[in-house]
Amino acid sequence: MQIGNVTTPFGRRPMTLALVRRQVAASEMKAEKTADKWKVFRDASEARELLGLQDRSLAVLDALLSFYPENELRQDAQLIVFPSNVQLSGRAHGIAGATLRRHLALLVDAGLIIRKDSANGKRYARKDEAGAIETAFGFDLSPMLLRSEELALLAQQVVSDRTAFRRAKENLTICRRDVRKLITAAMEEGASGDWQAIEEMYVAAVGRIPRTPTKRDIEAVLDELSLLREEIINLMDLQKNAEFLSINDAHDERHIQNSNTESIYEIEPSSREEQGAKPSHDIVRQSEPLKAFPLGMVLRACPEISPYGPGGAISSWRDLMSAAVVVRSMLGVSPSAYQDACEAMGPENAAAAMACILEREGHITSPGGYLRDLTSRTRRGEFSLGPMLMALLRARGDQVRCA
Repeated sequence: MQIGNVTTPFGRRPMTLALVRRQVAASEMKAEKTADKWKVFRDASEARELLGLQDRSLAVLDALLSFYPENELRQDAQLIVFPSNVQLSGRAHGIAGATLRRHLALLVDAGLIIRKDSANGKRYARKDEAGAIETAFGFDLSPMLLRSEELALLAQQVVSDRTAFRRAKENLTICRRDVRKLITAAMEEGASGDWQAIEEMYVAAVGRIPRTPTKRDIEAVLDELSLLREEIINLMDLQKNAEFLSINDAHDERHIQNSNTESIYEIEPSSREEQGAKPSHDIVRQSEPLKAFPLGMVLRACPEISPYGPGGAISSWRDLMSAAVVVRSMLGVSPSAYQDACEAMGPENAAAAMACILEREGHITSPGGYLRDLTSRTRRGEFSLGPMLMALLRARGDQVRCA
């Protein structure tokens, strides 16, 4: 350690190892490094919450930078400014002395400036015979130059998070509108389903939005309402298929009644089934698999399956399906039971179902029997993954809030 490059603060202000590390790092800065001081200041302003600063802190930093005569911070320049508290207060819009000292301390703690105190704590500069500053005592701005790239990245992160938060709020508003109007339409048109219970789920989810929500709060409710929206659409699709089947069956009855009595279908009514064909309504039902829910929602509801993915992580549906095969074997689910689930639900939903079963492993006696039951209920049009995923998401949300 280069002890000569480290100075301790004057008076009762404590010295910390963090201050030592910052001073050493500043002294070992890359040669000929430069940065525009006002760009660095704008980046620090964007990242003020991450740095633990307040608006008044930025006003003080702006005042400090105004005492540096050049616009460009340079590694080979004198980066110490030495205004008095009276001068600083004037340029910081008349900030009070106690407030000024508090925000100077915040800037030091945030690692944007370093105190270089004289023997008596005064701020001044000693010049040589030519009038150039030889030694200065005050506030060293070199940490801002040292961290210019880091501050730029922090500013980009803040802007990105702000954009993501705004988009999440927009998506939540659209999703709330969709669910509300779909429920109203289903009730007014007499669609089959327990719409009162679905409406209660919607009201409960909306009621969990706090007065000043964070991005995590918004995403949790958005996940729940998105699942509810997909569940409503699945119910409406099932009803549409049922109506189509009833119309198709009525058409088949009229066709049989009006057909020629010597038709081959009258003479050999079971010949197609004996050859392995399925009735028309079974074909329609199998051609309409359940819609897959977003992968991100499945992974947030069922994080336990992620370590079973390739390389210990899941980044695509293919990874989830590979992990589901591993989990299937681990839980003792037979290949035939999983294949039946894939045919009935679709491969994505079957993999998601295995993730849900793994998540609730401690509450399920026979995973294989449970999956077969879900498969048979899916074929009868009585099951969708939505409520299961929603319950797991809600349970995880409660755990996070408790933590």
